[in-house]
Amino acid sequence: MAVVEGAGVDRRSLEEVHGSVDVPSELGRRGRFRRLFAFMGPAYLVSVGYMDPGNWATDLEGGARFGYALLWVLLMSNIMAVLLQTLAARLGVVTGHDLAQACRAEYSPRVNRVLWLLAEVAIAATDLAEILGTIIALKLLFGMPLLWGCLVTAFDTFLLLYLQRWGMRKMEAVILVLVATIGGCFLVQVFLARPDMAAMAVGLRPTLPPGSLFVAIGILGATVMPHNLYLHSALVQSRRIGKDEASRRSACKFYLIDSAIALNAAFFVNAAILVVSAATFHSGGMQDVASIEKAYELLPSFLGASAPILFGIALLCAGQSSTLTGTLAGQIVMEGYLHLKIAPWLRRLITRMLALIPAVVVISLTGEESTQELLVLSQVILSLQLSFAVIPLIHFTSNRRNMGVFATPWWGQILAWTVAAIIVALNGYLVVDQIKGWIEAAADSGIHYGPIPLSWLAAIGLIGGAGSVAGLLVWVLIKPLVRPSPAWSPPGRVVIDWDEALRPRPLSRIGVALEHKPGDSEILNRAISLAQADPGRRELVLLHVVDTAMTVVHGALTADLETGADADYLDELVRALHDKGFRARSALLHGTDPAGRLIEHLRNEPVDLLVVGSHGHGLLRDLLYGQTVDRVRHHLEIPMLIARLDRSTPLSGDS
Repeated sequence: MAVVEGAGVDRRSLEEVHGSVDVPSELGRRGRFRRLFAFMGPAYLVSVGYMDPGNWATDLEGGARFGYALLWVLLMSNIMAVLLQTLAARLGVVTGHDLAQACRAEYSPRVNRVLWLLAEVAIAATDLAEILGTIIALKLLFGMPLLWGCLVTAFDTFLLLYLQRWGMRKMEAVILVLVATIGGCFLVQVFLARPDMAAMAVGLRPTLPPGSLFVAIGILGATVMPHNLYLHSALVQSRRIGKDEASRRSACKFYLIDSAIALNAAFFVNAAILVVSAATFHSGGMQDVASIEKAYELLPSFLGASAPILFGIALLCAGQSSTLTGTLAGQIVMEGYLHLKIAPWLRRLITRMLALIPAVVVISLTGEESTQELLVLSQVILSLQLSFAVIPLIHFTSNRRNMGVFATPWWGQILAWTVAAIIVALNGYLVVDQIKGWIEAAADSGIHYGPIPLSWLAAIGLIGGAGSVAGLLVWVLIKPLVRPSPAWSPPGRVVIDWDEALRPRPLSRIGVALEHKPGDSEILNRAISLAQADPGRRELVLLHVVDTAMTVVHGALTADLETGADADYLDELVRALHDKGFRARSALLHGTDPAGRLIEHLRNEPVDLLVVGSHGHGLLRDLLYGQTVDRVRHHLEIPMLIARLDRSTPLSGDS
């Protein structure tokens, strides 16, 4: 008997990139710089959430109505963000758990299911804001109708999946380019706007002009994004960090620097939006600018023809960069809370459809002017969920049972809980105010369902839902205090009986899936290598599926030219193998679904091992020809040997 690691593999966050980035260990100044560079990246992916299209409307309105007076709100929000993202990074580095995995370890399955559902709703709301930003940018730059823009955003799913295949460092580089483009566009606009530097300095002093409280709350509520906390706690685990205290302490320090630089860049973008709005619209007497479209229309009269183009490019980059990070956050949440892993394309498509459907329905019914209200709705939903990410994060990083010497010190806990209290109070205020607005709108509509006004039904539903959410929030807050969980266990271990595991298994029948292509030589070579150990007893079963149109009608009775050529091909191979001393026979199958026919045949006539060929993953290849290897692997319990074919081989479906 022996014990080896095994069951805990599904606990690794973002499995495909976990520990994939090497961290150099050189000493000296140059070595420290190289180590810092290796750690730079995760916070840049996180930072795009702080400059997504959902933030633009509040920044534009704040600058247009109150000038530079609310710059201090942006600065305070940025300080809060740096603190919370640093805690998220420390959680991932020290415990090896992302925030979703930590919640799963701490709370009951019932509570975790609700937390997962809330997190999914928040990610869908984030995606809604990104969709709206992208379709507005396409409309502003190219005159594309919003509904056509929705169709374009549905297809960017596949572009982003292609980017994910490049690896973590290249993905981070793409995001950095997008962030730099956003920053560059607004840097030019700030110079064109010629803001009042003295007024900007005064704006960093905390003051609240009359009527600015709600806008200030909106700016703060739109800044800290819940999905970013899940995302950051997982992305930091993409670096290969040692388990000793010194390595973790060094990683925490470098990730703090990474967060400070990246989030200050996000602060610059948000501040630039507010400054441009203040210097153009507020100074020009246009104080009612509260939407992205209106700001775009007015910019040429203040800053010239180039300003709206830069504005639109920055908005498009913001929407696209946020889309990628939202996809990663969705994967982290599902795998962490449910231990459920699905194909990235399916995960992305589900999230995008959940956001696209309400966007398409509302735009179709109420017109293109409804996009601003949808943006507001997305921010309210995010506000409702934020507390469910912040409070557990502070609990987990303050707990010495799991953090050890890296637990947040008392002064840090005071700061963190103060930030949490501000966020909960202000976001709660936003939610309550929005619920009041919806109830009043229902009352103003005058709609009745029998004798019952719509406003009564709206009040019962909204207040009941908000009360249930508030009750859950209270439990999330007090549970780690009144009923603490034991220290989180390391990845599970399994017991293996080596005598059984190392017992030779018979390999008497080897299936060989052929394509009737030049790449068959590689597949046959692998199969012969296995059979030559005992050629007299091991039989090679040559499999090929004829998938011509005639097979739909005639099936196994098909007698067209291609079927005849395939049959001759298999017969020739069988004779050649017999001449070499191998036992071999052929099985010619028919059907327009090669994978399905192969699965059906092998279920009826199983083999001990199946040798197949694959051209490797390719987005266009997979979309056009399907993924036979994956289908066979998932539907059969037969061991498989996959021979990698040369990409120069003519295109065909993997078989």
